Amino acid sequence: MTRVLVVEDDPDLALALRTLLTRAGYEVLHADNGRDGLRLLFAERPALLLLDIGLPGLDGWQVLERTRDISDLPVLLLTARGAESDRVRGLRAGADDYLPKPFGNDELLARVEALLRRSAPAAGWAGDSFGEDGLRLVPERRSAVWQGQEARLSDIEYRLLQLLVRNRGRVITTDQLLDRVWDDPEGTGRERVKFAVMRLRRKLRQAAGDEAADPLEAVRGLGYRYRG
Repeated sequence: MTRVLVVEDDPDLALALRTLLTRAGYEVLHADNGRDGLRLLFAERPALLLLDIGLPGLDGWQVLERTRDISDLPVLLLTARGAESDRVRGLRAGADDYLPKPFGNDELLARVEALLRRSAPAAGWAGDSFGEDGLRLVPERRSAVWQGQEARLSDIEYRLLQLLVRNRGRVITTDQLLDRVWDDPEGTGRERVKFAVMRLRRKLRQAAGDEAADPLEAVRGLGYRYRG
């Protein structure tokens, strides 16, 4: 049974989430504060984290930062409706998706299912190399070897790079990336693409130890492509 960790301090919302997810077939763990949430994260190794931002004590931002220090598991942020700054900050910090409150049950389950589906092991590509110095995707580790150095990627970053590499030299639009990487055919939340690409490019440059070593290119007004 897939294990989901819910870190939410509102008792009514936490109960509703636990009931909804349990009925959908998930094993649900719950913490009502950031410190207990991190303890469960270390001890139980869930497949997905539902994280409220407004937590007492250790807030959601701190929990997200510490989570990303140790794990690339999918993180779905629960944010206040209309708080665009929170959503942008969360995406910059490495969250995979966000859901404004209040939200519908069907939408929540759809987001959870999409994140878990994307985090499933990818097939193929382990032995493929691209470019003069070579870029190799390692699906079993969700990483990329770039210029001889490994860069550990989140599930979203890995899927994003895989799609761009597969379409080497071709511009993939932002809407196409949302549809195929985020399962978002309506094209909502387009800023997710921008920040995910920024994190991916930074990791590749850091792995190579060279700020100029970037195999990805932003095509203004269109999207992105892998140069190779």
